[in-house]
Amino acid sequence: MGRDIYCRKYKKKLPGLISPPFPGPKGEKIFNEISAAAWSDWQKHQTMLINEKHLNMRDLEARKLIQEEMEKFFTNDDYQGVDGYIPE
Repeated sequence: MGRDIYCRKYKKKLPGLISPPFPGPKGEKIFNEISAAAWSDWQKHQTMLINEKHLNMRDLEARKLIQEEMEKFFTNDDYQGVDGYIPE
């Protein structure tokens, strides 16, 4: 049976993730505060950012950018969009 959490992104109670997306405190925070739907939406957005900006995820600066954008995405701050993409 799933668990519901209050999602920081969507500001309502939604089904949570099954497990933390990665180890450590940051993974635990996401597990406790971000819904499965918000995580899925972030993964799609992250993929578009990586592809659009031709990011090499072995590069420290690229990983730092993705981490910063992830935090902005989950707090609904002004995160980077993808040129020409219009959400549904």
